[in-house]
Amino acid sequence: MAYTYDYPRPMFTVDIIILRKIEEQTQILLIQRGREPFKDSWALPGGFIEMDETLEQSAYRELAEETAITEVSLQELKTYGDPGRDPRGRTISVVFGGYLKTQQQAQAGDDAAQAKWYFVDELPSLAFDHQRIIQESLGLLGVCFSH
Repeated sequence: MAYTYDYPRPMFTVDIIILRKIEEQTQILLIQRGREPFKDSWALPGGFIEMDETLEQSAYRELAEETAITEVSLQELKTYGDPGRDPRGRTISVVFGGYLKTQQQAQAGDDAAQAKWYFVDELPSLAFDHQRIIQESLGLLGVCFSH
């Protein structure tokens, strides 16, 4: 079905926060972007939703495509939609989070150049508003860390 509207519409995306514990320290999985905007910058896995899938299906698909992680249970955390958060246009993102309990290895795929685990208190500079998303999501997930 073709859609036409008289009013501009935002783009809809999902971002995914995957955490794991290593020797009592929390790590988060990030991807290095392989495309613009923010090519070569680190970011949360995620991307645009497909027209025929739920938000949750989009989150699992994007996570699998960009990191090869599939054995994780995700929960919806928060929605972000401030104007200007994405240079491509008005973008609204629903953030999902989960804890990796298995020893699955992350492997970059799709538009991710790399997938890498970072300790939550040693994050690199991040693309978009992902620093804010991570900080707020760690609080929602009950993760404590020291600086």
